[in-house]
Amino acid sequence: GQRLKILSLTFLFSDLKDSTGLYDRVGDLVAFDLVNEHFRLLQEIIASERGAVVKTIGDAVMATFETPDRAIAAAIRMREAMSDLGAERQHQSLRLKMGIHEGSCLAVILNEQQDYFGQTVNIASRVQGLAASRSIMVTESVVENAPARALLESNGLKPTPRRVALTGIADKVSVYEIS
Repeated sequence: GQRLKILSLTFLFSDLKDSTGLYDRVGDLVAFDLVNEHFRLLQEIIASERGAVVKTIGDAVMATFETPDRAIAAAIRMREAMSDLGAERQHQSLRLKMGIHEGSCLAVILNEQQDYFGQTVNIASRVQGLAASRSIMVTESVVENAPARALLESNGLKPTPRRVALTGIADKVSVYEIS
């Protein structure tokens, strides 16, 4: 059966930019190894920031966190980990595009698997799609979270605001780029 509850969570979506090009440049075996290592590192970082990986789709990861500051902390570390991994393997600029949004969602347990639905999830996914390589795109509710803002300041990161239209969302949304 399925069980439903309404929760408030922070969602982080990440996607490895141009992984197809990576396979082309370094060959299947090396690329596959890099992509797997990227997943391993991301899972480790997400777990250490008390987050959970909900699922992976292709080279994309969908993760949840209880609070926006944990998601931001994970995103900053994930970005650094990809730079280090790329440098370590001498090739590659492994670039993550990330998006973060928080709000209420439907938590559904279906066949023992937890999944999430609703506009918060849709917006987080769309916001990730706006991210340039290596940038973290976040919504207004994320930067307005005091611990998240403090974390950005302590890391010397200044969010740049933009008003954007997101597919399927009626009103324009304020997003912030953390480059």
